[in-house]
Amino acid sequence: MARDIKTTWLEFSRRRETLAQLIVFTLLNIGMTVLQLILMPLIKWLFGMTELVSMGFQAFPVGANGYYIFDYAAGSLPDGGGGLAYFLAVQITLAIAQVLNFFAQRNITFKSNTNPWWAALWYALAYVVITFGAAALQGFYKAPIYELLISTWGMGDAGEASADVVTMLINALISAAVFFPIFKIIFRREEDAVDTPELSTSNDLVSSR
Repeated sequence: MARDIKTTWLEFSRRRETLAQLIVFTLLNIGMTVLQLILMPLIKWLFGMTELVSMGFQAFPVGANGYYIFDYAAGSLPDGGGGLAYFLAVQITLAIAQVLNFFAQRNITFKSNTNPWWAALWYALAYVVITFGAAALQGFYKAPIYELLISTWGMGDAGEASADVVTMLINALISAAVFFPIFKIIFRREEDAVDTPELSTSNDLVSSR
């Protein structure tokens, strides 16, 4: 049974390579998202016991209206923005997940055999760009989600935990949607060179007879 499934999958992968890669990519991303859902609240809870919550982190202002790409005002959510504690919890979680994702996607999904250092460089650049983009988008949905679940719906600590999950899922979906086409480019697979034996000369053929 297992052999039949493997054979069917290999045949499907050969005929529909991109679709097969997308399926494996999605499954691995689900695993990484689950990891993030475990790590992020844990790291946030640990940092929440420090003074980092009272230290605001606001960087890269946009325009003259006081909007920041990274906007983590001092104080606990929802009144504050979680401070440096929330920023570090998010970034450390994403960094761990993306390092693991790099090796998993390269070796399992795309089976790339190109230079890993160049792939890592482009991956890092893409990660930085996506991090900035996701942070900018987070400025629009983060505060309303926490406000809704904690205050409006009166869920308290459970609302904060639920908001953590929702924001992390949104981040994961954004990353997955952008990363797949990037991976198709940086995780290429070069066909192994096939050694073609040199043809024997006519003299060799004659002498062999």
